[in-house]
Amino acid sequence: MFTTNVRNEIEIVATRIGIEPAALLAITEVEAAGRAYATVNGRKEPLIRFEGHYFDRRLPSSKRAAAREAGLADPKAGTVKNPTSQAARWAMLAKAAAIDHKAAHESVSWGLGQVMGAHWEWLGYAGVDALVAEARSGVGGQITLMARYIDKAGLAVAIRRRDWAAFARAYNGPGYKRHGYDRKIAAAYAKYAGEAAAAPPAAVVPDLRRGSKGDDVRYLQDLLAAAGYRISADGMFGRLTEDAVRDFQRARGLVVDGIAGPRTLETLRGVATETHRPETPFWPWFLHWLRRLWRD
Repeated sequence: MFTTNVRNEIEIVATRIGIEPAALLAITEVEAAGRAYATVNGRKEPLIRFEGHYFDRRLPSSKRAAAREAGLADPKAGTVKNPTSQAARWAMLAKAAAIDHKAAHESVSWGLGQVMGAHWEWLGYAGVDALVAEARSGVGGQITLMARYIDKAGLAVAIRRRDWAAFARAYNGPGYKRHGYDRKIAAAYAKYAGEAAAAPPAAVVPDLRRGSKGDDVRYLQDLLAAAGYRISADGMFGRLTEDAVRDFQRARGLVVDGIAGPRTLETLRGVATETHRPETPFWPWFLHWLRRLWRD
């Protein structure tokens, strides 16, 4: 079960990418078994899994023999076993990185979404270290990484339709039904959606304007980002946020006053849930679920 803070982080990212929070909560709970991080050497770290067959393929031939001798690489999937504890897995990663930093970090699945580091270029990161930094930046970073994968793989449509079988087939591979991933996601979704329906009405958000600050402003900025504005969610309603609000109001035929009142916020929430399906390269998606098939 996720803590309140973890749930809030997941819900914020879900709103930003236009996915129902209960749906993203359900998927992440099943993927991570309700754990968002582990404490390793006094620091909260994302959950990882090291894939020795990935490491074997990504190593230059001059380093492969040493990695195999150390028990860190093997051409056959599943031969290199992961330790039970996350601390031991991070130690394994450190040993692999001492042989080849880039190949080692590309050979790890990162965070709540268990996204492979090898996908860094496809997902638009400058390098594998940038992907790793995102995953290690906190729960929000882990969810953002997972959201990038969902978006690039074109899976948001299945989520919005609550077609858990279609999502699980694409994300978890053809063995999804044997492991009941679709049923587990459906059950988790029912739980979170039920909690949302039973929750008391949210407090009325006051009009937000230049000089406002806090979580309400951060929520507004998340909605603006989801609508396509280049706004950082810093919780400070400054000139850039006001300009974005005015531009949005103008584009949507609202009163252009730069103040985010109930009508503007309601319209922004509607835009955040509009659907789109990007063109999706086949191989990164295929390798993702093939890795899951080998793992299962």
